[in-house]
Amino acid sequence: MEAFVERTSSEEKVLFYDFTVCDGVVFCREAYVGGEGALAHLANVDDLLKAALEISDLIRLEVHGAAAELDKMREPLADLPVDWFVLETGLVK
Repeated sequence: MEAFVERTSSEEKVLFYDFTVCDGVVFCREAYVGGEGALAHLANVDDLLKAALEISDLIRLEVHGAAAELDKMREPLADLPVDWFVLETGLVK
C-alpha cells in the first residue's frame, strides 16, 4: 500500500488516494480529474497492480463519474470486474 501511495503522490490529476482495511479486505479510495486522470494512474501503477494481483483477489472495482468520463474508461477496463456508477446529480468543483 505504501508503494502505491508513494507512486500516486506524483500524479497531477489525483484528488485523493488512500487505503482502509477491515477483516483482511483492503479498500482503495481514490479520485481523479476525469477519465484521463484515472487511466494515467492505472498506467503509472501497472507493475504494482500486477504484483498485488498475484497475491490477492480483486473483488470489485467501482467507478463513479459523469457518463462521458466513464465512457473513456470502459474499453481499457473491460477485463476487470467493474461496477459503473453514472453521476446523476451533485456538485462537482
